[in-house]
Amino acid sequence: MATVEVRDLHKHFDAGRVRAVDGVDVATSDGEYLVLLGPSGCGKTTLLRTIAGLEEPSSGDVVIDGQVVTGLPPRARRIAMVFQSYALYPHKSVLANIVFPLRAAGVPHGDREQKARRAAGMLGIEHLLGRKPRQLSGGERQRVALARALVRDPSVFLLDEPLSNLDAKLRTSARDELKRFQQDIRATTVYVTHDQSEAMGLGDRIAVMSQGRVRQIGRPVEVYDDPADTFVATFIGSPPMNLVPRGDVLVGFRPEHLLPVENVPGERVTVTLEVQRMEYLSGDRHVYGTVDLGAGPTRVIARLPATVDTPLAAGERHGFAVPVRRLRFFDEDSGLRTDPVPVRT
Repeated sequence: MATVEVRDLHKHFDAGRVRAVDGVDVATSDGEYLVLLGPSGCGKTTLLRTIAGLEEPSSGDVVIDGQVVTGLPPRARRIAMVFQSYALYPHKSVLANIVFPLRAAGVPHGDREQKARRAAGMLGIEHLLGRKPRQLSGGERQRVALARALVRDPSVFLLDEPLSNLDAKLRTSARDELKRFQQDIRATTVYVTHDQSEAMGLGDRIAVMSQGRVRQIGRPVEVYDDPADTFVATFIGSPPMNLVPRGDVLVGFRPEHLLPVENVPGERVTVTLEVQRMEYLSGDRHVYGTVDLGAGPTRVIARLPATVDTPLAAGERHGFAVPVRRLRFFDEDSGLRTDPVPVRT
C-alpha cells in the first residue's frame, strides 16, 4: 500500500491558455479509495494521467509513498492504470492479455502464468483464460483489465471511468465488485468518474472538481449534506439541491427535505408551494413547483417518499416546510457557503 499526494499541481495546454489542472492539492491516506468527480472537461482525467506519469505537470509535484516521482516514467511509479476502453489486445487470449505486462517487465516465464492465474482467481475469471476479448461481455472485459493491472503488484490503482461502457444494470453490479475488490487488496485507489452514484457508492472520500480545481473534498455524506458552494450543491444529488434567493443569499435545501407541512415536526420554515406538475419515480413523487422567500417565485423540486400520501394536484397551492437544521446558505455572488440568515416561518 502507499499514499498519493499532489502538491500545487498545474497542467496547462495551448501555451498556458487552457488550465486543465489549476493548483490542486490532494493527499490520500494509505489504502484509501479516493474518487475524483466532476463534469466532462473539469480536469479529473488530466489529473489522473499526471499522477500516472502519462502527462508531465506544468508545475507542482506528484508524491507516491513519500517519494517525489515528478519526471519519472510510469513504470517507475509502481502504479497500475485501468482505462475507460480497457485497452485489451483483441488478438491475444485473456491469459496472454493478463501476462503481457509481466513479460514486458522481464518476469520469468514460470512466474508469469502463476501470477496471472492468481489474479484471475481473485476476480473469478479463471474459466475465461482461453477466450479472446471479443468473446467476453463488458463486465468480463472490465475484470480482465483489472486482473492485468493486479498482476503487477502495484502500490496504487488509477481507474479512469472503467464502468462507463457498461449498461446501467451491469454497472451497478460491477460497482459492487470494484468496491469489494479494493477492500480485499487494500490498495490505494484513485478513481475518476462523472457519475455521482458511482462516486457516492465507491469513495471513502470524494474530490469534486470544476474548471481544473477541487471545489470540495470529503466523505460522501459531507459533500452531500454540507456542500462548500453552489456548484457542489447542485452537482451532487438527483434531483439537485434547491436554491431560493432571499436578499443577497441563496437558501439551499435538498428535495427530500421539502415536505408537506403536516409531515415536518419541530423547528421549521414554512412556504407555500404552487404545484406545477408531478412525476412518479421508483416509488417517490417528484413535485415540481414554485416558492417565494421574498425575491419572487423560484422553481423548486420536492421529493416525497411513498409514505407521504398527501393528495396534490397541478395548479393547487399547498403548505410545505423544511426543517431549519436542513437549511444551507450561500453567498449569491460568490456561491460560497455563508452564515445562516433569518428566514420567515
